[in-house]
Amino acid sequence: MAKLLQTLLIAFIISLTAPQLVFAEQYPDKVMDKLGNGLANAATGVVEIPKAITIVGNRDGVVHGMTIGFLTGIANAVGRSLSGAFDIATFLIPTTPFVKPAYIWDEFNRETVFVESQMR
Repeated sequence: MAKLLQTLLIAFIISLTAPQLVFAEQYPDKVMDKLGNGLANAATGVVEIPKAITIVGNRDGVVHGMTIGFLTGIANAVGRSLSGAFDIATFLIPTTPFVKPAYIWDEFNRETVFVESQMR
């Protein structure tokens, strides 16, 4: 009976660690990607302001762009910068970015959205 429990315990431990061994090869790349993404977003968050002004202005008119777009841009700039700071602080835990698009220069004419992060 003790031998059976010991065998089951060993099988259980192996089943918990096996998936981690598969992803170990990709871990350094994912960590560096997250660190790079965090640095880029922390540094370029302020670019959200003219981006939002342009998008809202093209969609709803100049007055909305200069008011609603400006306020939206400030909120998005703070969000992108904080998301970048969070990615820098937690770069050892590979997750997907909170911000879509991941970089400010990706799809510049697309509105910025914040999503729930998932493990990579």
